[in-house]
Amino acid sequence: MLLNDASDDTDKACSCNQLALIKNATGEYSKALEFYEKSLKIKETALPPNHPDLATSYNNIGSVYDNMGDYSKALEFYEKSLKITEIALPPNHPDLATSYNNIGLVYNNMGDHSKALEFYEKDLEITKIALPPNHPDLAASYNNIGLVYKNMGDYSKALEFYEKSLKICEIALPPNHPSLATSYGNIGQVYKNMGDYSKALEFYEKSLK
Repeated sequence: MLLNDASDDTDKACSCNQLALIKNATGEYSKALEFYEKSLKIKETALPPNHPDLATSYNNIGSVYDNMGDYSKALEFYEKSLKITEIALPPNHPDLATSYNNIGLVYNNMGDHSKALEFYEKDLEITKIALPPNHPDLAASYNNIGLVYKNMGDYSKALEFYEKSLKICEIALPPNHPSLATSYGNIGQVYKNMGDYSKALEFYEKSLK
């Protein structure tokens, strides 16, 4: 229905994008890809090769492949998106941080911790400049780095970044927010892995309140 109502190519691209968004959210990944690719095809014809809207399309397709667990394809499209974003946007733009974060996430899912850390740190560098010091997105950046260090078995570094994340969450979020419970749980897990069970219990109990 959305496509039938679209009057020109721009509208069709937008309609395809909206349909893809819904399909991706409901787990219909092959249909999401189909609509995102239709949208991309229209944009590639209508826009110059380094237009930010193309970066968005590549990023969207990458996110579907990421959700499907096809990390090599996700990486391919995230890198296409990043290539345009690095050209089209200023070096401290939040969209660039998002691109670095997405690539870091894929590397983390692939178990390549050093590459994940490299891109998460690039994300953090921009996020610290672009956002206020108590912004939840900054907490998410610290949390992601903490997760990589935990997966690497570097528990003191994991704790350092998880605590930075928690500090922001405690300021920026209401006391019953799920992200706060996640932060407490993450710290509890690190203490458990370190063998400090009393501290682990303390944070696990906080996560359940």
